[in-house]
Amino acid sequence: MKLNLKRPLIFFDLETTGTNINNDHIVEISYLKIYPNGNEESKTMRINPGVHIPETSSAIHGIYDADVADCPKFKEEAKNIEKDFEGADIAGFNSNRFDVPLLVEEFLRAGIDIDLSKRRFIDVQVIYHKLEQRTLSAAYKFYCGKNLEDAHTAEADTRATYEVLKAQLDRYPEVLENDINFLSDYSTFTKNADFAGRIVYDDNGVEIFNFGKYKGMPVAEVFQRDPGYYGWILNGDFTLNTKDVLTKIKLRQSKLM
Repeated sequence: MKLNLKRPLIFFDLETTGTNINNDHIVEISYLKIYPNGNEESKTMRINPGVHIPETSSAIHGIYDADVADCPKFKEEAKNIEKDFEGADIAGFNSNRFDVPLLVEEFLRAGIDIDLSKRRFIDVQVIYHKLEQRTLSAAYKFYCGKNLEDAHTAEADTRATYEVLKAQLDRYPEVLENDINFLSDYSTFTKNADFAGRIVYDDNGVEIFNFGKYKGMPVAEVFQRDPGYYGWILNGDFTLNTKDVLTKIKLRQSKLM
């Protein structure tokens, strides 16, 4: 089924030094940009993370230090990547929990505060898990009837994710709508205020903590009750994006006082 798009949709995948959003880095990014008229543009590039790629990670994606030694660092390509993503909605496999937060973190490390507030995010893994409970390779086999060759390479995973979403629309017409807003809402478990999901919105649109001893409590209320909690987070092992969101809430709260 052809996707019903009103603006471009980018499918993307990252290969990284690890799975810690706060500290790990991109070693390869691949994205496939689908336009409303059906045209496609794809790009894959390797990135020098500036740190050693752990052997456990290299064993998964096959990228070693020597493979990226002469590649550009993310900061050198950040503006070009931002331009490619400009004005497009975003899709991936486990992207809401990992790829999008890590990509945003890399942008912030490069000094770019990319604004994704008006984008829609589609996580094909969430749709898959809600309906079938499998992995990307299994999803590709289940929906597309093909084996995923070169799994855990960003380019192969990106293309497979795009094909799986189209197949999901064909298979579940009674459940899924060929509409980006619907798919974005359906593939989201929580409405995040930050990309790491540490802060989420409640049913009234109020930012609440989604972790720790104050889980479920409004952020502004916690800051009034325990002023030191904000400083603890700023000095803690949290993403730059999470800290930025909390700072904006803190500033907004100060203006009201």
